Amino acid sequence: MFLLKNKIYKVLIFAKYCFKFGLIYFFLTFCSFIFLPRLIFNGKNIKNGLIVSEPCKKLTKLLGITWQIRNEEIVSENRGAVILINHQSALDALCVVQLWHTWKDAALVVKKEIFYFWPFGLIIYLSDSIFVDRKNPKAANQLLMKKSKKLFHNKIKLVIFPEGTRNSDVTKLLPFKKGAFNIAVGAQVPIIPIVVSPYYFINKQKHVFNKGHVIAQCLEPVSTEGLTMDDVPDLLNRVQNTMEKVYNELLDEVTKDLPPDYPLAITKC
Repeated sequence: MFLLKNKIYKVLIFAKYCFKFGLIYFFLTFCSFIFLPRLIFNGKNIKNGLIVSEPCKKLTKLLGITWQIRNEEIVSENRGAVILINHQSALDALCVVQLWHTWKDAALVVKKEIFYFWPFGLIIYLSDSIFVDRKNPKAANQLLMKKSKKLFHNKIKLVIFPEGTRNSDVTKLLPFKKGAFNIAVGAQVPIIPIVVSPYYFINKQKHVFNKGHVIAQCLEPVSTEGLTMDDVPDLLNRVQNTMEKVYNELLDEVTKDLPPDYPLAITKC
């Protein structure tokens, strides 16, 4: 009876895990279908992201996730800037949805494969996002350099995940790529880091997806005025060190009240 009960419990946990991630993909696809005609009528437009993000925010209540955005006035300022966000999982799509109303006029930088995930990929395209080929960094940087000039001139922010890929090690950030820093220095626009706390309530190995709390903390802008490309390595290290420090603080904050037997997918160092 004990073994049977344990097996049933694991099956239920796995079903819950699959259901919640399935719900994310279904809801994003459903909203894409609903709003696609309106967005096609608008054409490629930065404002399209705001239209879709509002209904998608309601999904987090169904998943039992609460979001807290700190210092959002920093990223709300009407100016061109490079926004950096740490990258964790597919749940980042909902994180972007939560943040969209704070940064308002912003273009996402995403991998080109996202475009083929229709209809969601088409929604991202119509939101005037920039699709880059991660296998060709040189071409990606050239494309970003070219498009960012027009964006910054129109006081539109560029949102980049500097790690370049999802980070499965939630105890630290992956090394940052130089692309975002080259763009910021080249255009002499500030860098605005946003640190998102780890999704401690998701455990891929144990197929756990519980209720949880996420904090997105906007940090003070980092000026690039007067810097040259020779200063990029030092700038990168300074920004990454600052973001990692805040990330570790948020890690402690969101996990401090958890019971000792909570199935964390993290190991504190």
